[in-house]
Amino acid sequence: MRRSPLAVVVPFETPSSPIERLVEQVAPDMGRVNATILERTGSEVTMIPEVASHLISSGGKRLRPMLTVAMAQLSNYPGDGHIKLAAAVEFMHTATLLHDDVVDESDMRRGKLAARMLWGNEASVLVGDFLLGQAFKMMVEVGNLHALDILSSAAAVIAEGEVMQLAAAKNTATTEDEYLAVIRAKTAELFAAACEVGPVLAGRPKAEQAACRSYGMNLGIAFQLIDDALDYSGKAAKLGKNVGDDFREGKITLPIVLSFRRGSETEREFWNRTLVHNEITDTDLDRAISLMVKHRAIEDTVGRAHHYGEIAKEALALAPDTPIRKALEDAVDFAVGRSH
Repeated sequence: MRRSPLAVVVPFETPSSPIERLVEQVAPDMGRVNATILERTGSEVTMIPEVASHLISSGGKRLRPMLTVAMAQLSNYPGDGHIKLAAAVEFMHTATLLHDDVVDESDMRRGKLAARMLWGNEASVLVGDFLLGQAFKMMVEVGNLHALDILSSAAAVIAEGEVMQLAAAKNTATTEDEYLAVIRAKTAELFAAACEVGPVLAGRPKAEQAACRSYGMNLGIAFQLIDDALDYSGKAAKLGKNVGDDFREGKITLPIVLSFRRGSETEREFWNRTLVHNEITDTDLDRAISLMVKHRAIEDTVGRAHHYGEIAKEALALAPDTPIRKALEDAVDFAVGRSH
């Protein structure tokens, strides 16, 4: 089989980064995960490894597969099934990104042109489908029906989340609860599944499986909330996309939900004009950010992320005080600390 020339590496953060401990703890297993990713992106159809490698090698932190590996370590899993499941998790995530960029008509992804801009929408969708197929193939090869159920169910929930977000797009009446339901499905579900399969493979008690899932779910919510805040307060180079992309795409995220609810009638008219009717002028993004600052919407979004991060840490409270547990706690600090 033809192999992709892709070189897959786990990027190390600066020495002061909270994610460094996790990267170090999982490095040997992640080397095997990366080799599996390299192998499974190979295809005789040249365009498949080209499109897949464009995104897979573009600097993502591999956080989700690292969590799968870390939870397998935390659970003292002695086998190697977690390697294929971690690769499957990364393929599921990559497929979602390829599909998302088509739905959102995004131009940039991780600081590079989105695959759809180079190969077209059709290729992006179909290569995403190929990666999902490879992910499910690896799940079956592992041979654990419960793990297969968790990840296949996650795939369905993620798709539901995408449709929920599509339905909520440009709907300024979206409530905070409704928005949280979207990100639980769209983002946090894969974090939860990635964290749950390790203890499942290890045959740990259901309470431990549930605790690991809770960690992933709440970490995923915190992660997405910080992404929402960064879209209006980050730097384009750090984001890997343009500041205000969510605003230009009419996405209803928590900073907008809070700003709309707390705003005056005139301010709500502004949100309806820009988001519902897509009548956006050159100065509207600046005004949107100023309204968010006025109503503490970005600040409170970050505050909520810290809240969910603390819940994630509490989920690990009964686990032994080991280096891998500490690394998982640090991963929460990394996720919420991206706002600084």
